[in-house]
Parts: sequence; structure tokens; C-alpha cells
Amino acid sequence: MERITLFADVLLPLPIEGTFTYRVPYELNEFIQIGQRVSVQFGRKKIYAGIVKNLHTNVPIVHTPKYIITLLDEKPIANSIQLRFWSWMASYYMSTEGDVMNAALPSAFKLASESKIVLSPAFIPDFNILNPSEYQITESLIEKKKLTVDEISKIVGYTKVLPLLKTMIDHKMIVMEEEISDIFKPKTEKYIGISSVFCDEGNLSSLMDELGKRAHKQLELVMSFISLVGLPLTSESQVKQSLLLKKSGNSNSALKSLINKEVFISTKKIVSRLTSTAQNIDSSKLKLSKHQENAYKKILGYFDSHNVVLLHGVTSGGKTEVYIKLISETLSRGKQVLYLLPEIALTTQIIVRLQSYFGDKVGIYHSKYSKNERVEVWNNIAELDDENIHSKFEIILGPRSSLFLPYDNLGLIIVDEEHDSSYKQYDPAPRYNARDAAIYLATLHNAKVVLGSATPAIESYYNAKSGKYGLAEITDRYGGVNLPKIEIVNLKEEVKRRMMKSHFSSVLMNKMDSALENKHQIILFQNRRGFSLRIECDVCHWVPECKNCDVTLTYHKYSELIKCHYCGYSTTVPSVCPDCGNTGLKMQGFGTEKVSDELGILLPDAKIDRMDLDTTRTKNAFSRIISNFESKQTDILIGTQMVTKGLDFDNVQVVGVLSADSMLSFPDFRAHERSFQLMLQVSGRSGRKDKQGSVVIQAWKPNHPILKDVVNHDYISMYLRQLTERKKFSYPPYYRLIIIRMKHRKPEILNEAAAVFTKDLKHKYGKLVYGPEYPLVGRVRNFYIKQTMLKIPKGMNLIDVKNNIRESVIGMKTNSGYKSVIVHFDVDPQ
Repeated sequence: MERITLFADVLLPLPIEGTFTYRVPYELNEFIQIGQRVSVQFGRKKIYAGIVKNLHTNVPIVHTPKYIITLLDEKPIANSIQLRFWSWMASYYMSTEGDVMNAALPSAFKLASESKIVLSPAFIPDFNILNPSEYQITESLIEKKKLTVDEISKIVGYTKVLPLLKTMIDHKMIVMEEEISDIFKPKTEKYIGISSVFCDEGNLSSLMDELGKRAHKQLELVMSFISLVGLPLTSESQVKQSLLLKKSGNSNSALKSLINKEVFISTKKIVSRLTSTAQNIDSSKLKLSKHQENAYKKILGYFDSHNVVLLHGVTSGGKTEVYIKLISETLSRGKQVLYLLPEIALTTQIIVRLQSYFGDKVGIYHSKYSKNERVEVWNNIAELDDENIHSKFEIILGPRSSLFLPYDNLGLIIVDEEHDSSYKQYDPAPRYNARDAAIYLATLHNAKVVLGSATPAIESYYNAKSGKYGLAEITDRYGGVNLPKIEIVNLKEEVKRRMMKSHFSSVLMNKMDSALENKHQIILFQNRRGFSLRIECDVCHWVPECKNCDVTLTYHKYSELIKCHYCGYSTTVPSVCPDCGNTGLKMQGFGTEKVSDELGILLPDAKIDRMDLDTTRTKNAFSRIISNFESKQTDILIGTQMVTKGLDFDNVQVVGVLSADSMLSFPDFRAHERSFQLMLQVSGRSGRKDKQGSVVIQAWKPNHPILKDVVNHDYISMYLRQLTERKKFSYPPYYRLIIIRMKHRKPEILNEAAAVFTKDLKHKYGKLVYGPEYPLVGRVRNFYIKQTMLKIPKGMNLIDVKNNIRESVIGMKTNSGYKSVIVHFDVDPQ
């Protein structure tokens, strides 16, 4: 039989355009498939794990291809729909497929020659069972602690070292350094079985008679085992050790005695890290209100003619119940559901509700999961879980990263709080918007999309009103609950009358006192974390700045440091002004930490907690904060915009917005829209169930039109006014935007390169090009930044525009002095 010479186009996790062609060794011809990982040499020394994107017999003309070193997977880890999705994302967002692959794959799937290898914490040195290469590597790691893949290659004397390392990782001998913070071994639990000797009724009866005479605790264990597994006993009968001990009320010593007597057999089983929850509510019995039922029927009706429907519902309108009905209908057709949320914090509450209806069909995927947990979810959906440790998920709940999972049969994508800016990925590339990418992903699966929000993005509402999307609305709160009463407090008047206590107006203080007296809870919103926004000299007005970025440093009392929120640089608080020597350094502005600190002085009996980036860095921090607030262990929750996002608490009576002006005056064309969304969303946390809530918004400019819209819960007024402004100044939804950012350590080189690029682009697009300008923060991590904006009218060919932008970049970089300028593209910036 004639052997076919196969070639594979391999996608590498590098920010380089296109794929790279490798020759497939004959012995791999019958095993290699599109979507599998392969180890390949790239350049003279580097070895990477890439993904096979295409297989063919076309011999490359330009170069002689290198051989694939080996296959890393038995089955594909990525399917054809995913690979098409990655290609589209790279093209639309002007990144590379390597960038998308890097964003998509869990890091445990990545292995490259610059990766550091260390001994696994689970490794037990037993050099009798190691082959010579494994012995050399482990001996070297005991001595040197960590090695690169290149160094290991030199130690064993050959380049094809990646398959060996994969085997050693699988056998828990080594781990990648980035994995060391996680427990890299599969999670195991002890199971207890019974010896086949005692499966015989006569032998079992004799055993129980003997134990009854002098080993009552052991007898209780045997009886508990029989109770749990049932009769007749077989060699397959097993029960969790923890469950057996709990059932019998006995200790480990009695169990060990039975194991030593060879009555019981102890084995370890691989179990899922993912929590299992039983379904306890039948979704078909879920009763919708009249408004919910109308919205549900309207959505199903629109699905006949539209792929996307916007569900515009007031806060507490009961959108989740409509989602549950839609999920149930989708599952009944044998399809998968993706439920996107903007923040991990929201998964804590929603997962409980969904699991109560759908049980183990619900899976969660987010960055707070360990690398191993993320791989477990990935393998579950891709059906790579040979151990069958968890039933296949039919519903996935997660933030934007869950878009990249290997779905093969999506029927519905729900994008909850679709207006939220957290759906936008800023750095690194691809700089995608998960809401928009979800719509394209749905088209690949012939699935439908529901966008849900009480305050939709102006572009989404415009698409719905113009007929591009369907539009369903819920105008009343669930259960007939009244919308909260919103009150604007004039801070000028409060200060003038000396009614302020720290950062809290007399109106807000009175309402908080009343709420606490009636055992109600309070949410306070301040869109800045930290203790003080800045420290300033009261003589020369010197302000400490980051040494790497053009931003002031924020004081954090808990750590007694001033920190940069852009690069992470921190330093101690100076005792004197370095410019004039003055010791009178004062704190200006305030963040969530300072609000919490000062409120603790004013309301010493109140239990206060914070929800911001500083307090939610650990995996279970969100759950703890939300659980404590739900169970009324916390009286006042202070937070940044995390507290505005769809959380559902039934005892919140008062919501306070401490500083509306800082949001409204932010220099961005979306500032008024975002301010409205944030204030109305946080207001919606107030007055659930049978109580009307109260909202206090503190502002120096109380007559601002956006504040009036918030007071009147008038989305349409805000929407129409913003449309008029955006049409006048050529912003979305009438124009598309692309921002081209350039970075360099030397400002003079950056200025020249940005001028050359922008001049060329202006020759092509004239007055549609704006810049180059320094952004709000013109230096980050010692890189100076300049940006050029292109406004693209509807109807202009977007592919041609992007090609012309790339040509202008290539033209700029023909000057050797500008080759080191870093260029980033931000399509549809947020």
C-alpha cells in the first residue's frame, strides 16, 4: 500500500500572522486529526505545542518543512467550529489567530520550550522505576530546582523532549512552574469496598457473629456499609469512606482494623473537582407573571425571523425566570446553552438558581477556577473525559472567557447585563467584545441569542428599534414591587449648611440610621477603590506619581502603601514633601477603603464589608461577601461597580451613590450613558419584594440632565438625547470606531512614527482620522502611548479599511528607526 505524504498547517500560540506547515511522520498518518495538539520545532531552538488547523498533501514550495515531533493528544481538543470562530475573531479584531489561541486555551494545555519545569509536590523519589532520561531530569531538578525545556533537552541529549515531559507530567513527576500554585494531580477520594470472600452470605453472617462478640464498632461499620450499598453484596459494591464513617459515627481506627483484616478494601478513585448539585425544582412548573409570559412568547416569536432578541426589562423585572424558561425549551431540543455574565461575582447567585432547576447539567467556567478545574470543564464539553467523572454539561455559566469552550451543539446564548463594559477584553489581544463575538458564535451553530439588560447599550437598543434585533420588554417589577424612590442631594448646600459628616450627607445618614434601626441593609457605591485618591502637599501641591506611568498613586490604608492601579508599582507614604520639605501632606478624594473606614467610626455598631478588586482577589472571596450579605451577617456593603451588576438581595432598603459627578465628568463619549447605567443599576438593588426602596445620589451639580433621567427611571429620554449627540459628532451607532495605539519607550521616536502613520491614513480617509494624541494616561509601564482614531461610516467596506490600516502600519515600519514601535488595534473600543 502506497504511503501518503501528509502536511499539517499548525497554529502556534504566537502573535504572528498565519499558520506554519510541517510534515507529518508516516507513523502518525492514521492518528493525526484537525484540532489535536502537536509538538513542533519553531526556529532553531524553540519547541511549541501547536494545534493542527489543516491537513493536506500540497508540498510547500518556498521551504522544506520540518517534521512534527509528536502528537500530544489522542483526540482533538478543539473542533472545527472553534477554529472558524478563532479565524473570524482574529480577522475582525485585527489580532492574530495565535493571540486568539492563547486567550482560548486553558494554560494547562500550553507547553513551550521557554516554560520552566519543576518537580511536582506529589513526586516521591523512587529511582528504581525511572527510565534513564527520567532519572537524569529528576536528579537535575533536585539539584537546580527549575529547568527550561531547552536545558532539559541538553541534559538528555536530544531535541524531541516534549513527549517525554508530557509523560512525566501525566505521571505526576514534574509540573510547569506556572502550575505549581495549583494541585496538579487529579482530585481523588477514598472508596471502601468489601472482599469477595464476604459477598457470600454464610461468610458474611459468620463475620458479623464474630464482630458482635468483641468488636462492636467494626460491626457498626459493616452494617452501615450494607445499609449504604444494599444487598446482595458484590465485589463491585463501593461507598465513599467519608460517607461510611459519617453514617456509622465511627473513627478511622475501626475502619483500619477491618482493612487490615482484609474485610474491607480501600481504593482511591479520581473524582471531579466540580461541585455536583441535585435538581430540586421542575422548570416546567415555573410560573411566569403576565409581563414575563408576554416577553417569553414574544422572544420565541421573534426567533422565527431574528437570530438576536433584546430583552429590555426593568430592574427586578424577573428576567432570570424568562431565561430559565428559554433554557428549558432549548434543552428539550437536545441543544447546549451558554449563559454569559459580565462578572464572576454574579455567578455565585445565578448558579444556585440554575442548579436548583437543572442540577448537574450546569457547569461554571471562569478565571478564579484553578488551571486543572478549567481543563476539567473543557474536557467535559469536548467529551475527552475518559474517566467519566462528571456527566456532560448542557449549560455553561461564565464570563467572557467561556465563549472559547469547545461547544458542538449550541442552541442558545444568553448575554445577561449585555451593556456591561466588562464584556470587553482590553489587554492583551484579541481586544474583543464578548457580546458581539457571541452573536457571531451563535451564527456558526445556527443558535439564537438573547441580550438582556435594564439599561441596554445604546447600540443594542438602536439595533432593536431599527429592526435588526427583536425587542421584548418587561415594564413592571416582579410581584408588583414599586421602583425605588430616588433623591438627589445637593452637596453644595450640604457643605454650606455644614450638614456633611465626612463624605455622607445628612439625608443619607438619616436614611442609613433608619434602615439599620429597622434591621434593613444598605449598599453604598463609590466607583474608586483604595483609601484616598491621592496624597498632596498643602504648600507646593506636589502629588506622588508612578515612576512607570503618567498617573498619581492611590493610598491604600490596609497595606500602608501608595499604589499604581495600572502597573502595580507601590511604595511607602513619604513623611515629607520631596519638593519643598513640608510635612503637611494631606489626603485628597476618597475610595471604597476610606468610605469603609470612616463609616465604621460614624456607625460603630454596623457590620460593614467591601466588594472591590482589592477584596475579591481569591477564588471564594465573591461567594463569602455575597453569602454574608444574603444571610444578613453584613449590614452595609460598600463597593465599586461590582455592586451594580444584577445582584439580588431582598433586604436592601437604602442605596447611596456617594459621588455622581466623577462619573459624569469623565472625558469619554460614553460617560453619560455609563453613568446612567451604573446609577440605575445600583438603584435597582434597593426595594425588593414587599418594600419600596430608597436611593440617595450625592452630586455637586444636581440639575444635570442624566440625574433627572435616573430619578425618573427614564431610559428613553437618555437614549434619544445621546443619539442626537452621537449623530452630530459621528459616534456609534452611526459610525464604527477603530483606535490604533502606538507604544515606545522613547517619546521622540513615538511622536515621529505616529505622525508618519497618521499622515498616511489621512491621505486615505481625510477628516475621518483624528490624532495622533496622547490618551488620558500617556505612559504605562515606561511605555509612552499615542493613539489615532478612525471613524468609519456605515456602508464603508470594513475589510478594506482594516487592510488599509495595516498597509499604513507596514509603510511606517519600512523606516528602520520605527520597527521597534509597538502597534495595537482596538476595533469597536469601549
